[in-house]
Amino acid sequence: MGLRTRRVKIGTTELGAGAPIPVQSMCATHTQNIGETVAQARAMAAAGAGVVRIAVDSDKDAAALAEIRRQTRGAVNLSVDLQENWRLSASVAPHVDKIRYNPGHLHHHEREMTVVQKVAFIIEQARNAGCAVRIGVNCGSTDPAQTASHPGDSVGATVESALQHCAIVDALKFTNYVVSIKDSDPKKVIEANRRFAKARPDVPIHLGVTEAGLPPGGVMKTRLAFEPLLAEGIGDTLRVSLTVPNDQKPLEITEGRRIVDDVRAGRFLARDYVLSGLNIISCPSCSRVENQDFVKLAEKVRDLVQPLKEHEITIAVMGCRVNGPGETDDADLGLWCGPTHVNVKRGTEKIGAFKYDEVLDKLEAEIAALIARKKTAAAGS
Repeated sequence: MGLRTRRVKIGTTELGAGAPIPVQSMCATHTQNIGETVAQARAMAAAGAGVVRIAVDSDKDAAALAEIRRQTRGAVNLSVDLQENWRLSASVAPHVDKIRYNPGHLHHHEREMTVVQKVAFIIEQARNAGCAVRIGVNCGSTDPAQTASHPGDSVGATVESALQHCAIVDALKFTNYVVSIKDSDPKKVIEANRRFAKARPDVPIHLGVTEAGLPPGGVMKTRLAFEPLLAEGIGDTLRVSLTVPNDQKPLEITEGRRIVDDVRAGRFLARDYVLSGLNIISCPSCSRVENQDFVKLAEKVRDLVQPLKEHEITIAVMGCRVNGPGETDDADLGLWCGPTHVNVKRGTEKIGAFKYDEVLDKLEAEIAALIARKKTAAAGS
């Protein structure tokens, strides 16, 4: 079903060059909780996951990963998600089958080093350990230089960032890599991946819609992006990113496999699906979530705004402070969750932090004020 991209090997999983499309997901347990992380990784593999990703943000996480690998060896292909701590690639590479780095996160630490030097370090670790690499470009954390050079064109910024990093990795003579370009807007996911596939038809693509949200809407939002791309032969592996409790994370695998099977059989379930004016964006629960009430909060927000479907409003609910601040900037109203409080934003403006049992009242008031402003603006136009 995919284009004739080159073959990439991730442990026992192979993708690209017309191979079957493996489905991936990410553990939502805290990495240092080894027992729960091993259990969740095994549950995802049992559901059919070709690769399971784990976040590593510290030396303690890296040490836990080594034990997780020991307990899952032969049963799970492991990927590691590097955040700003790109030097941790040296510690984790021996224990995983793939390293994912985000170009937009290479600017925070050791700023005296160039991005090329940092990528070279990561690639060296991957090469020595026999790992694959994913260049994971994300709309909410795009390379600031690319954002500045593509004003008002977020798709152009993400695609150019991906192409730039492909060139860096190619110059290092490393080919066992894939690229993902993700956005919370299915239309932008389609446009970005079409543009990238046209420019680099040789590079395998990992498809994803960030912050797709709660099922079943999150599944349909993902289908809106995946169905046309897969039908065009674009996409060699994928993840369905849903906001669900930890014990339901294998649902991402089940839904991903169903999408692949449906497209292969010519069933396009999202063909007539139309996103309403009201758009709720919520991130998939992951190990960086500091309060598991985040999922419950996202469900409560969904229920609160159900009567407002006709209004053109975007609300973002993010589970952590790593991606939350940046990935709520484009929403009318944004919530990003800490351990005890939820930070409320109006666009890029931070309004304040509220307790979990207080924040819905504040959100409801902000929504009412937003609707009133929109009505006033419409009347005056």
